[in-house]
Amino acid sequence: MVRYYNDDCTYRLPEKRRTAAWLKRVAHEEGYTLGDVTYIFCSSRVHRKMNIDFIGHDYFTDVITFDYSDLRGEGVVSGDIFIDVETVRDNARIYGATALHEMRRVVVHGLLHLCGQKDKTPRAEKQMHKKEDKYLARFNEDQTKAQTEDQAEAQTENQAEAQTEARNKE
Repeated sequence: MVRYYNDDCTYRLPEKRRTAAWLKRVAHEEGYTLGDVTYIFCSSRVHRKMNIDFIGHDYFTDVITFDYSDLRGEGVVSGDIFIDVETVRDNARIYGATALHEMRRVVVHGLLHLCGQKDKTPRAEKQMHKKEDKYLARFNEDQTKAQTEDQAEAQTENQAEAQTEARNKE
């Protein structure tokens, strides 16, 4: 189950249910079952303090992942993923992405850490980015597919209404 909370900010991730379903598919593709994963969107102040207190790093970062997964036993990914919404927004500007696209990148990045993906070496970082891009593309493909299905359904409904109107006029 995926849960979303806020700490010292008002950020709201759009399409939470769809995002949770996407994350479940990502975990499955990585060979795991999605367990309890909590996303906490927070301010830079809160996030930096956590970075200092728990990791010993005195700088801003976009995501901190606390991993409670059982990858060797049951293969269930679980954890708490803290996301600094201000740093994500800044990074979106730097990388020329939308804030939402960058947020989704960081959301899947945290889950990939729970699935065992590292990013501390150049090779591992390249692999992480490759996976992020792959899963972001799938999220966007799913969105396009859903929109196309919605349009087709609306068109079918419109045609049925037009046929009913035509029969009623006869």
